[in-house]
Amino acid sequence: MRKNSRTSAGSQISLRERIVDNLELPKDLMLGAAIVTVTGRGEAVISNYKGILEYEDSFIRVQTKTCRIRITGVRLAIDYYTNEEMKITGSIDTIEYEN
Repeated sequence: MRKNSRTSAGSQISLRERIVDNLELPKDLMLGAAIVTVTGRGEAVISNYKGILEYEDSFIRVQTKTCRIRITGVRLAIDYYTNEEMKITGSIDTIEYEN
């Protein structure tokens, strides 16, 4: 019996994603998936990002390898950033994932 290789949204799952899933390998390392670590409403750390698209005190948009992330809130600031991760502080209201 052949397994269905489509997600519920109808998008195709790549061979690489199926291998990573079946071997239970970490997706962040194997696929470059973003990791968003949120501490309360005041801090978010984004790992595996590619660049900052927009930056204002009310929202920040970040490009990752797989999607865009938009964080909205009040008095948002990028506390630090490196090639691998960034820390956003302020009063975080929403975190959205865009295609």
